[in-house]
Amino acid sequence: MNTLQVYDPFADAAFDDIFRGFFKPVRALRDAPAPIKVDVTEKPEAYVVHAEIPGVKKEDIQVTVEGNQVTIAAEVKRTTEQKEGERVLRSERYAGAVFRSFVLPAELDENASQAKYDGGVLELTLAKKPQVAGRKLAVQ
Repeated sequence: MNTLQVYDPFADAAFDDIFRGFFKPVRALRDAPAPIKVDVTEKPEAYVVHAEIPGVKKEDIQVTVEGNQVTIAAEVKRTTEQKEGERVLRSERYAGAVFRSFVLPAELDENASQAKYDGGVLELTLAKKPQVAGRKLAVQ
């Protein structure tokens, strides 16, 4: 015998997601920082990271390398002067702290690594630590 099932469109999770995400772009533009976008390439001796951090001075960027974890942090400062007779109609630019952290497959040599910042793009050349070959132990 067939059973009759009643369909409730409001009980469906997809229906709820439509309305929940409807106002999300408005909220996201107001307070959310733009994520730091990165491209990572591997060379035999190093990793090369290109990170987009537009509108930031190089003095406001910090790069931390701990083992194989890399953290890029920056302070985004907004310098706008409101002149007499002007009023702001819309302001979407973010001001505050942004950061990005990721892990690479090999240990990194902090002393041999380099960082350059030009045109809103941070270029990191992260040198790999040479792998230490295992040694045999003499059995006594």
